[in-house]
Amino acid sequence: MTAPAYTRYFWGKSDREDPQRIHLLEHHMADVGACFEALLSQPTIRQRLARSGGLPSLDDVAIARLAVLAALHDIGKVNVGFQTRIWQPEDLPEGEKLPQGTGHIADLAPVLNGKDRQTAEWFLEALQWSELEQWDDTQGETVCGLFLASLSHHGRPFQLDDPKRDKNPRVWQRLGQLEPQRFVERVGKLIRRWFPQAFGHGTSALPSAPSFQHHFLGLCNLADWVGSNESWFKYVDTPDDIYIDKARTRAEGAINAIGLSLSERRASFNGPPEFSKLFDIPGSPPPNAIQQVVAGTPLIEQLLIVESETGSGKTEAVLWRFARMYEAGLVDGLYFALPTRAAAIEIHERVCGFIANLFPEATQPEPVLAVPGYLRVGGVTGRHLPNFEVLWDDGANEHRWAAESPKQFLAAQVAVGTVDQALLGALKVKNAHLRTACLARNLLVVDEVHASDPYMSVILEALLDTHVSTGGYAVLMSATLGSVARRRWLRHDKRFDHKPPALDEAIRAPYPSISVLSDHGKTLTPAGENDQEKNIAVEALPAMGDFAVTAQRALTAARAGAKVLVARNTVGHAIRTQEALEQLSGPDDLRLLFTVNEVVTLHHSRFAAEDRQLLDQQLKAALGRNRQIGGRIVVGTQTLEQSLDIDADLLITDLCPTDVLLQRIGRLHRHRDNNPIRPTGYRRPTCIVLTPSGHDLEPLLNSGQDANGLGPKGHVYEDLRILEATRRLIDEYSEWRVPEMNRELVERATHPDVLASIAQEKGEDWISHGNQLLGKEFADRGSAHGAYIRRDKSFFTDNQEVLFPADDERIRTRLGEDRIDIVLEPQPTSPFEAGLLIGKVAVSVCWLRLQQGQKVPETVETTASDEGFDFSVGNRKFRYDRRGLRRA
Repeated sequence: MTAPAYTRYFWGKSDREDPQRIHLLEHHMADVGACFEALLSQPTIRQRLARSGGLPSLDDVAIARLAVLAALHDIGKVNVGFQTRIWQPEDLPEGEKLPQGTGHIADLAPVLNGKDRQTAEWFLEALQWSELEQWDDTQGETVCGLFLASLSHHGRPFQLDDPKRDKNPRVWQRLGQLEPQRFVERVGKLIRRWFPQAFGHGTSALPSAPSFQHHFLGLCNLADWVGSNESWFKYVDTPDDIYIDKARTRAEGAINAIGLSLSERRASFNGPPEFSKLFDIPGSPPPNAIQQVVAGTPLIEQLLIVESETGSGKTEAVLWRFARMYEAGLVDGLYFALPTRAAAIEIHERVCGFIANLFPEATQPEPVLAVPGYLRVGGVTGRHLPNFEVLWDDGANEHRWAAESPKQFLAAQVAVGTVDQALLGALKVKNAHLRTACLARNLLVVDEVHASDPYMSVILEALLDTHVSTGGYAVLMSATLGSVARRRWLRHDKRFDHKPPALDEAIRAPYPSISVLSDHGKTLTPAGENDQEKNIAVEALPAMGDFAVTAQRALTAARAGAKVLVARNTVGHAIRTQEALEQLSGPDDLRLLFTVNEVVTLHHSRFAAEDRQLLDQQLKAALGRNRQIGGRIVVGTQTLEQSLDIDADLLITDLCPTDVLLQRIGRLHRHRDNNPIRPTGYRRPTCIVLTPSGHDLEPLLNSGQDANGLGPKGHVYEDLRILEATRRLIDEYSEWRVPEMNRELVERATHPDVLASIAQEKGEDWISHGNQLLGKEFADRGSAHGAYIRRDKSFFTDNQEVLFPADDERIRTRLGEDRIDIVLEPQPTSPFEAGLLIGKVAVSVCWLRLQQGQKVPETVETTASDEGFDFSVGNRKFRYDRRGLRRA
């Protein structure tokens, strides 16, 4: 009887369900080499890789040499310890013992670092490594770095000197019919047959810049991911000397199926239609001032900062610019990054409409919603099946690979998601290089950039450095960016003076405006008026902790027919406001409250994904462009303030920094086509700002009790100097003229000179508070500097400096992913819709209080309660109902 194929040939892939069904290692290496080659056939991907090495382009010889190194990514699988993982006891030759099971990456370390010198000698000789070393002008250091990058294709940098890995020559010796040395010799011959151009002479050396190695790793990671998919690369368990031809055909089909190949799409693209036909805006108005300036700024500018008031059409401006950049061949696609899930869902719908108007129907890309927990492309949703498969509502799968996992989101041609999905590309977390390599070809748009804290700001700076240095393009948008923040984003030229301008100069800067990287932000291009002028009546009400007073003001307005938005800083205060509102409401008032399927509720982030979709849909119906006449009250948190196209007649909001307050004010009288139906008494936009009792912020310096997110104990808006400056602006100006006063309001609440003056005036405690904030900022920025990838370090000569921590959860948590998904069993029913099951809820890490090393159970048992369900994690009890998730 013939011995099984896996005992006679080295395997590279095996079936999860039937491990003895294999795909030969040499074939898998050919698949990945061919996928890398196919990726580099795409002009933008090729150009970005060249730019990462400081070159204008890469010739075909360089591409062939890189494809060789990509193909060698799994050469570590030649060890018999790995190969015998799928063996049965009867497969072992008589008298032999199974080698200790090993991996295929880390066990190469003793061979490559010289600890296992005997294996190293024949291994490198079999590959004819000395010839590969001639591909650079650094005595082989560059090729070694690229080879180590290729070995890092699982998403974590290869550790060359691993103290946990001692030499194990046994796994590199013959076992039965498996002869590692002979196989490596075969690979050495195959790579020369597969990529003959790589072994020619007379071409330039491969780039020695470490950043080139990092970008190469991202593309290797992508090539391996694609080349490991059996949907495109069927298993073949017998040697085939001309298999490379099949691999190339399949690789071309695979990148086309994923949507990475744009030849057909570009061939059918006839250029963008005129502005009025790109956007489904009532009346099809011509582009306004900011839209014209953004579109008219030279397309070659790699980084733009767009500052314009909320509701002025920045989103349409940037999308119009993208259409022109795509036509010019400068970018392949778009990633639109938003600060919250709710904002991403809102913008995704708008981008879907834009894409439908931009591309011919036959070659239209489906925008991916890049929000973990959702499976949505265009208007189609999907659900996960076993074995990593996805079932889409329409039964189709073409071009949807990128939507099926967060790790793949940035491979989409067009995606809209949360900013953290892009920021993960800059951090020392698994698959970071894959993310940035995919992102490099697309226009990166970051909305609400002012919302970044010091930690996230450093990470975004690192991401922008990487993106721009590879030839990528980015646009940052904000309605409320201060001069200090603007200069930080334009810091790429280290010679640029980052000292902020004097307060008077900062206030005089034009607004709305455009800044570009090429002049380092020294010149702001005025954009002119956008026909969005609003005069907002602003008043302070010292009732931040009096929920009945807040509820009564909202009810009075709603009874008069007004749409009322109540924005609280914390979920706790939002829930207590909602409870007070319900207690004060009479039978006739129930129609005024925000409901989902007639269930009274509020809007915040602690709802399951299934319910958040219902909430967002109903929020848009209640306060969107096509809202119905009549009063309505929506209570919520920061989920209401950013990038949502909602329109209120009255805003009641907690005190918050001026830039945030202007964002919230942007929801007031947002749609002018609603002006004729606004109720009497609310035809002028009005904002009531809730402050602590007596307007006094002093107690918040040392107390966290009912701080509502304010001050050092509140953990949301910690800088009381900014809050005090904001409160004073409300006292000084009973009317805020937007956008005329935006620049002045932001600078007079955030400029360093203003903050220093307030601290001096208020005394030692406030000076100490400012110093503590400065120290915390230094610590946060220092922590961020330790968390992002050093792309100026080589995988070979600086190996220890490119390594990732074994557990990257801490880094992810600092980015904002501080919630853990709790899988529920049995799946409870949504409090809003019968038959809608809740699969999981996200719980804050601090609520769980996990001990070091403690893990969350795979599933958590639920029990039904009056309005929802209860569950426990350890000794922590939780309740979920129409008010969302909270501790029981």
